[in-house]
Amino acid sequence: MNRLAIPLLFVAAFAAVPAQAKLRVFACEPEWGSLLHELAGDKIDVDVATTALQDVHVVEAKPSLIAKVRTADLAVCTGAGLEIGWLPQLIRQSGNTRIASGPGSFQAAMMVRRLGVPTAVDRANGDVHPDGNPHVQMDPRRILVIAKALDARLVQLDPANAATYQSRLADFTTRWVAAMQRWKTEAAPLRGRKVVVHHVSWVYLWDWLGINEIGALEPRPAVPPTAAHMASLIDITKSSHTLAIVRAAYQDPKPADWLSSRTGVPAVSLPFTVGGDAQSKDLFGLFDSTIGKLLAQSK
Repeated sequence: MNRLAIPLLFVAAFAAVPAQAKLRVFACEPEWGSLLHELAGDKIDVDVATTALQDVHVVEAKPSLIAKVRTADLAVCTGAGLEIGWLPQLIRQSGNTRIASGPGSFQAAMMVRRLGVPTAVDRANGDVHPDGNPHVQMDPRRILVIAKALDARLVQLDPANAATYQSRLADFTTRWVAAMQRWKTEAAPLRGRKVVVHHVSWVYLWDWLGINEIGALEPRPAVPPTAAHMASLIDITKSSHTLAIVRAAYQDPKPADWLSSRTGVPAVSLPFTVGGDAQSKDLFGLFDSTIGKLLAQSK
C-alpha cells in the first residue's frame, strides 16, 4: 500500500463526520432575536417571526413560519398571552412538539414580575391579558433578568457551547449595566412627566423612568379609538403639561396626530422593539432611541 494511503484514509474518515448541528431557535419578536445574538453569536441559527412594523398580537400563520417552527429546537417568545392568537396554531401545524412545552419553550415574560395582572378577566374590558401586561421588553432591568434565564436555557440545550454562552452573558451584562446607568442619568428630566398613549404597551418603560400615563387613545385595550373617547382626552391632555402622545412604530399615526392638532402636545412614534426605527438596530439602540425621542419632547 502507498505510504500516503493510510493518512489519506484518516483524512477522508474525519471529513465524513458531520459537524455538530447548530441549535435552531425560533424567536417570536425582534427583541428576543437581538438578545439571542448577544448571548450566542454564531453558535445558533435564529429565525425571527415578526418585525417592528407588525402588531404581534395578530400574526398570520403563513407556511413560511410553519416551516421555521418545524425545524426549531427552541422557541423564545414573550408569552403571557401575547402570541396566543397564532403561536399555538404554528406549533400545531408544524407538528413540532419539542417547542410546545418544557425546555424547548422559553417565555420571557414569565421569567419576571409582571405589571397589570388583573384580579378578574372580563372580555368587556377589551384585550386583557390574564397573566399581566406582556410588554416586558421595555424595561432594561427585566431584560437583564431574562438574559440570565435565557442563557441558562441555552446551556441546558447545548452544553457543548456552555463556555461561550456564559462568556457572552458576562460581557453583555457588563455592557448592559453600564448602559442602564447612563440611560437613567440621561432620562432624569423625564421623571414625573405625563404622557398619553395609543395602546397600553408602555407600562414597564414608565415604571422604570417614573413617567405617568394619564390616558390612552384606545377606550379599552385593542378597541380602536372612537371619536367620543378621543374628544374626552382633549382637556386632560391640554391641562396636564403633557410631555407627548406616544404610539408604537406599527400603529396608525392618525389618532395621535388628531389629538396633537387639538392640544398642541407633540405626537411621537417610539420604536417599541428592535428595528422600529433606523437607530434601533439592537437592544442598546432601542433604548438610546426611545430615551432620545422622549427627551427631545421635553425641551
